[in-house]
Amino acid sequence: MSRVRYTEEFKIEAVKQVVNRGYRVADVAIRLGISSHSLYQWIKLHSKPAETRQQDADLQAENRRLKAELKRVSEERDILKKATAYFARESD
Repeated sequence: MSRVRYTEEFKIEAVKQVVNRGYRVADVAIRLGISSHSLYQWIKLHSKPAETRQQDADLQAENRRLKAELKRVSEERDILKKATAYFARESD
């Protein structure tokens, strides 16, 4: 199941329909074919100042990078453990 990715422009326009034009979230969500939950999340996100949104995005990117690095290092550690056990048995 693949998730649909919406452009920032699409999200901003959807938020504007609720915030600036006064449409109900449910109506906008149905009209645009998105979930109400997604629209509420976009409203919450775009209510923050641009600088704060950028900091949040940077932190999320750093978190993803660190998780990937942790996974790689953990795999390397597991390989080294297995190699150590193998050579320890062989030397006996």
